[in-house]
Amino acid sequence: MVALGIAIGIGLVLTVSATASGVKTAQGDVLHALYGIGTDITVTKTVTPGTGGPQQFGGFPSGSTQISRETLRPAPGQSTMPSSDVSKVASLPGTAVATGGLVLTDTSLSGTIPSFTPGTRPSTTVPSGSGPSFSISSFSVDGVQISTSGVGPLGPAQMTVGRYFTSAENTTHVAIVSSSYATQNSLKVGSTVTVAGTALSVIGIAQVASGAADVYIPLGTAQNLSGLGDNVTTIFVSATSATKVSALASEIQKALPGTTVSTSADLAQEVTGSLSSVSKLATSFGTWLAVAALVVAFLIAGLLMMAAVSRRVQEFGTLKAIGWRTRRVVEQVMAEGLALGIVGGVIGILLGIAASAIISAIAPSLSATFGPSYATGGRAGFGGGFGGGFGRALAGSRTVLVHLTAPLPGGMVGIAVALAIAGGLVAGAFGSWRAARLRPAAALRRVE
Repeated sequence: MVALGIAIGIGLVLTVSATASGVKTAQGDVLHALYGIGTDITVTKTVTPGTGGPQQFGGFPSGSTQISRETLRPAPGQSTMPSSDVSKVASLPGTAVATGGLVLTDTSLSGTIPSFTPGTRPSTTVPSGSGPSFSISSFSVDGVQISTSGVGPLGPAQMTVGRYFTSAENTTHVAIVSSSYATQNSLKVGSTVTVAGTALSVIGIAQVASGAADVYIPLGTAQNLSGLGDNVTTIFVSATSATKVSALASEIQKALPGTTVSTSADLAQEVTGSLSSVSKLATSFGTWLAVAALVVAFLIAGLLMMAAVSRRVQEFGTLKAIGWRTRRVVEQVMAEGLALGIVGGVIGILLGIAASAIISAIAPSLSATFGPSYATGGRAGFGGGFGGGFGRALAGSRTVLVHLTAPLPGGMVGIAVALAIAGGLVAGAFGSWRAARLRPAAALRRVE
């Protein structure tokens, strides 16, 4: 019973820790989708009010009925920065790595519109079957500064099939597609994908988080196809130390006035939905529940150990009568408590591993919702002359689904062993206190 009490406490601590670790992993997947791998800080810039944004489609020639347009542009409201800003950030104290990127949307519009003559009022009567008909399709594209540092929207470690970009491919027509986009469009290494009307050869397939880009191309290629020149929309920054992130963010803001500097903590606070609720539950209530369960388990184990010693009063009284010192009796009880703690720890670890496996198997998908400021990194939406209001609507909040797992954090098994030993020592201490109070004469009077 003593060992089982300790085992339940250890098992619950491991289960809560595994669940909290799974929530952090899920949050990391969401943040990577919006923020970039290995990134502590992102730097973006919004369009100054009143200056307008990039034109997506513009006007259409008068009298035209058949239209077909394809554009590659940043999201509405998102402005560009010169690539030299990346070098400025990289030179700041506290910066480990800084890379630039272009977060773009490739949008195709095709269909028919009513024809009309300039200077005349279009007829309000539309013959049946001759009304406007449009087909709009889009996918997200990230221009990646080729680097092996693992900082940015994509890194070599995410490749599952094929290969990553090489430094010689900065302006070549090659692309890496996400595994989900490859499955949806039956793409494989060697296939072609069209971006801004240009065919690019697929050289690899990457496993990326839900909500990340569909197609990744070299930064130079993205700059050429989008016509944005030597500019970027996002700067991905990795700090030399987690303790320097806040100070570095302030330095970047001073070096690049007018930009929006966001840390991963800022973005995490903007994410809502069931993932955020589970995160709060795991980090607050879950932690206190585990601590309370551990304290109660240790207390019950100690009381059970005291009861066990009380039932052995004849044994310890006889040992004292034949010459055992109190210290030796105490050592005997402490050793027993330690042994029971180790046994309870082993059982508790097995219970924790089993519980984490069950949670990973049956846990539902969690939703993470982020608002217009962060929606797919500004990927969604159409702007410009055509359907500006429609574009703003599409640039609203977005929900990403992530599956909750419960992996045991590294080092938790060692912590569990330490807690089990501590629990055994606590139980032994309770029992030793009871054993030390035994008097040989009183104990022998109870011998039958």
